[in-house]
Amino acid sequence: MNRMEERYDILVEELKEDGIDLDLVFEEMKKLRFELPSWGFSDAGTRFAVFHEEGSAQNVFQRVEDAGYVNKVTGLCPTVALHIPWDKVDDWKELVEFAEEKGVKIGAINPNLFQDPDYKYGSLAHPNPSVRRKAISHVLECVDIAKEVGSDAISLWLADGTDYPGQDDLRLRKERLEESLKEIYDHMRDDMYLLIEYKYFEPAFYHTDIHDWGMAYLLSSKLGERALVLVDLGHHPQSANIEQIIAILLSERKLGGFHFNNRKYADDDLTIGSINPYEVFLIFKELVSAMRDEKLRDFAMKVRYMFDQAHITKPKIEAMIQSVETAFELFVKAMIVNYDKLREH
Repeated sequence: MNRMEERYDILVEELKEDGIDLDLVFEEMKKLRFELPSWGFSDAGTRFAVFHEEGSAQNVFQRVEDAGYVNKVTGLCPTVALHIPWDKVDDWKELVEFAEEKGVKIGAINPNLFQDPDYKYGSLAHPNPSVRRKAISHVLECVDIAKEVGSDAISLWLADGTDYPGQDDLRLRKERLEESLKEIYDHMRDDMYLLIEYKYFEPAFYHTDIHDWGMAYLLSSKLGERALVLVDLGHHPQSANIEQIIAILLSERKLGGFHFNNRKYADDDLTIGSINPYEVFLIFKELVSAMRDEKLRDFAMKVRYMFDQAHITKPKIEAMIQSVETAFELFVKAMIVNYDKLREH
């Protein structure tokens, strides 16, 4: 027996003595799956500059191929999210077949509602009906793409907001946004999910139309059961108690998924666990606790774990592998907590 096997056997005995059900832990470990972002394999930058990495993916086929390699190495990330129009192709069947050859499937579809010049003053909440129609049409196109590639999720983040007081009517923007979302939701199949992401500021600085989890919860609740909240770890104010937000959304059965990353100051999109691994562990603790709650288990097991990271100073494939392994490790640590003892204390 080598040293690693000896240490493993000692760990197993210690966990058993602590009352940990290892059979349950192993079953939970086997079910863990993460989704990779296609855009995480291409060149990225800051608002100051874009930095080019030799060998970085130049098109959607290369991005999918890189995702397939990460899944081959880790065995934990069998789907890749697409961003439209960045990943748009003429033949979706060809892309689906290519992805399957590389060992992955297409995951969530992410509409781009922030780069077109027409969206300067918003997209789904824009005061101009023609701009709103353009934005709605783009998301409807993404819904149709999702249907074609076998995806059951639209992951929606809006940059909509204002920079100055009086720039637009805040109440009317909310009403316009609700109308736009309802049309999108009604266009989706009964087995598809709309994941509504929030962000408290940036690129807008005075107000953001979907600024926090409460607003995302309100919008999703008005739409229906298949509209859920998407939590990006970097989209919160400093010192926000994200694990409490997760607990509330789980309790209300409104947590749809995550965009995993880490940050120091704002939406830094650093690799998960690189800055505050304890916060990530506490988030996973809430998820594991819900998975082991008979009332919540079925819902909690459907929560989606996706990454949204910009690898600027780290090699992209290496950073993705590191992220998947870190998330898995922190999840397993949350699984070996004795929750019965924790409640007693």
